[in-house]
Amino acid sequence: MAARRALAALGAALLLAAGIQASKYSREANEGLAAAGAKRREAGEFRVVRLNQVWEKAQRLHLSAVKLAELHSDLKIQEKDELSWKKLKAEGLDEDGEKEAKLRRNLNVIMTKYGMNGKKDSQLVDTNYIKDGTESDTLDDPRLEKLWSKAKTSGKFSDEELDKLWREFKHHKEKIREYNILLETVSRTEDIHKNVINPSEENLVKEEILHNKHRELKDKLRSINQGFERLRKVSHQGYDTTSEFEEPRVIDLWDMAKSANFTEKELESFREELKHFEAKIEKHHHYQKQLEISHQKLKHVEGTGDKDHLNRNREKYAMLEEKTKELGYKVKKHLQDLSSRISQGLQHNEL
Repeated sequence: MAARRALAALGAALLLAAGIQASKYSREANEGLAAAGAKRREAGEFRVVRLNQVWEKAQRLHLSAVKLAELHSDLKIQEKDELSWKKLKAEGLDEDGEKEAKLRRNLNVIMTKYGMNGKKDSQLVDTNYIKDGTESDTLDDPRLEKLWSKAKTSGKFSDEELDKLWREFKHHKEKIREYNILLETVSRTEDIHKNVINPSEENLVKEEILHNKHRELKDKLRSINQGFERLRKVSHQGYDTTSEFEEPRVIDLWDMAKSANFTEKELESFREELKHFEAKIEKHHHYQKQLEISHQKLKHVEGTGDKDHLNRNREKYAMLEEKTKELGYKVKKHLQDLSSRISQGLQHNEL
């Protein structure tokens, strides 16, 4: 009996020690994330000078914690693409300048998206992740407003389904906005191009760049049209109970994939990958919410004068900020890869 009690006590002690050790490792991992972020900030957030300039400018804007983390993820993707392009250029593999032009275009989209292009933009009125809602936001498109109004009053949707549908409408609004930014960029380029009188080899290169821009516009417009048809159908008929995906970006990708030149086996493999991608997005959403809550709490604690409490909250906020940036980058990178594969399949259809 005494031996059993001794064994039980030993087991409890070992479990406690393991718990303390696990907690220690978790704490150290979180502290490591925050420290890595601080070290990177000292050395310069990005390895490309103009991206550091954009990031420094963003710090002076009144963006929420979540929007700043999103911008950081966008700039990390831009950094990856720019560093890849520098290697290509060094090897003489971007002679027509197409990839360089695409990089400039992408940066313009980012600058406009976050209100840093020098123009007044309705999107610049910042809303945080938690307070974004159906009452305070607009869709900036009469067709979308009409569809949303009908859906809200139809009685076909539960509160949870209405939240889900609203996310789809917001996603569609953002797609239209990005298309318009790209269209404006193309229009400016074409205006300059039309003013060039003497044909030359350089102008033939510009023609090719414009052609590729039009392909990108075409892909975006196709996605917008498909997305609107889906919203129209769901708004009138309600959600299909057999629907596999809930995240708007994943629904978009799946609809596009079904139109691409994939074999049955490739499509099934793509479906499975989309399930993993959706889980990654949900995890990112979770951290976005936690970051916003932490940011609100930090602002509250700053006013109390409790230094210990403040330091603990700063550490937690720094850890959540780094984790949200990291997940945001992974989501955007995965989206970029999936979109590229679909685009290749769609182009093959057109040949």
